[in-house]
Amino acid sequence: MKNLTLPIRFGIVTSAVLIAYFLILSLVGKHTNIFFSLFNGVITGFGIYETLKIIKLREGNRFTYGSGFKAGITTGVVATILFTIFFAFYATELNSAFLEELSQVWAKDYSNFKGIVFFTVAIMGVATSIVLTLTFMQLFKTSNNLKK
Repeated sequence: MKNLTLPIRFGIVTSAVLIAYFLILSLVGKHTNIFFSLFNGVITGFGIYETLKIIKLREGNRFTYGSGFKAGITTGVVATILFTIFFAFYATELNSAFLEELSQVWAKDYSNFKGIVFFTVAIMGVATSIVLTLTFMQLFKTSNNLKK
């Protein structure tokens, strides 16, 4: 568990930044525009990158691909879970008209639209975490190339 405290803390901070970004968009009335959710990937990516950078600095030569991958995934999944919980709370308790505004067409066609949206938010967050972790690990992994 000691090895996961840093990724969990960074996941919590990353989710706090995601929530703050969403609330800022909500204040200016742009939270229903899906285009702005692309920046969530940048926020999540920065959290994962910083986690991997600090773990690589701490572990030095003991840093392995597996430990970096585990840390990156942990950061991203914690951030995703916390943001999804907030998103569900916001959409059901704080602004119940939010999902209707988000997609006029889908909300009428599907009886369980809320569940579909929450599931999509969670899956997108986990998928983003996996892809970004694999990408950043290419920067941080130890090279097996022989020195000339």
